[in-house]
Amino acid sequence: MNLATERIKYVIAVIIYGTIGLFLRYVSLPSEFVAMCRGTIGAIFIILYQRSKNQKIDFSSIRKNLKWLILSGIMLGLNWVFLFAAYMETTVAVASLCNYMAPMIVIIIAPAVLREKLEIKKLPCVAAAFVGIILVSGVWHVGIGNISGVFLGLAAAFCFVIIVICNRKISGISAFDKAWFQLALSSVTILPYFLIKNRGISLDWDVKSLLIVLLLGVFHTGFAYCLYFSGMGTLPVQTVAVLGYLEPVVSVLCSVIFLHEYMDIFGWLGAVLIIGAAVVSELLSDKKELKR
Repeated sequence: MNLATERIKYVIAVIIYGTIGLFLRYVSLPSEFVAMCRGTIGAIFIILYQRSKNQKIDFSSIRKNLKWLILSGIMLGLNWVFLFAAYMETTVAVASLCNYMAPMIVIIIAPAVLREKLEIKKLPCVAAAFVGIILVSGVWHVGIGNISGVFLGLAAAFCFVIIVICNRKISGISAFDKAWFQLALSSVTILPYFLIKNRGISLDWDVKSLLIVLLLGVFHTGFAYCLYFSGMGTLPVQTVAVLGYLEPVVSVLCSVIFLHEYMDIFGWLGAVLIIGAAVVSELLSDKKELKR
């Protein structure tokens, strides 16, 4: 297992995720519908890619990991549902901040739940990254907003924690089989929420939205999730935590560069903290691997 390669895969996936918000600005369809389409199109893309490479679906490995795959797939769908609901109840900044509590929670419970040794040297990097996300979110001057939005954001974080745990429990299965199964089940999980929330509402279809949804499904989901779940299942939780915070930085930078949205000095400081924490964390990982 080459951890350096897995880190590169994970970073690429996180960067791709960070651009999703930019594309969503140009979609005139409900966010939960887009999420459901992402899961469905992503799963189909992965299965078709496997077939093009003459790679058969390994049903025996799926059966072996079935309970963890089902649980992680459901939690992935619920993570999206709770996060979208949080966006409706409070600000995007507060909802995102609550959702990004997940990596911190994973690190705290990892020694007990995952039997992973806590790397003390990396804790300052994790703390710096978390301070960075607070600064980037701007939560101190926008306020908390509706308390229900906070709880929904934390519920999304809880789902993400379970996803990480499940992916550490899954073994002996290809990243492709794991990704398409989880994505397909996430879509099934979102379907009832979409039907109830949009009952009696007609969808506003247009060519641009459909093309963007297709892009989000194929590239931002099908391709990216193969890289994402591969890295999540093998990398130490501290690495997953620190590198995961790069996603909101990319998202904010995209909004500043392409949408010309304003970011104050504290936001820039937060972005530097997160990127710096990621770099230092990986330098520590490289030194540890060289000693082996």
